[in-house]
Amino acid sequence: MSKQIQYTDEPLGEMKLVPDFLPSPKELALKNQQTKVTISLSSESVAYFKEAAKRHHMQYQKMIRQLLDEYVAQQKIANRDRELLK
Repeated sequence: MSKQIQYTDEPLGEMKLVPDFLPSPKELALKNQQTKVTISLSSESVAYFKEAAKRHHMQYQKMIRQLLDEYVAQQKIANRDRELLK
């Protein structure tokens, strides 16, 4: 067993109030609204994402969702750039 801690009644000294800097639970909630879909993927693709997700300790559905979100973001940038060049 570890050594028992002995507490004393010594004065703590000057204290300073620290403002709360943590985000509220509402701010922690996902900002993106999600829509459930049913999609058929190749067994090879699903196996790849499951293995990759396992290596990175995450859910494979989340990995696929992040990949699609990143693709959409890049396409939006490319489309905007094409519009500016017209």
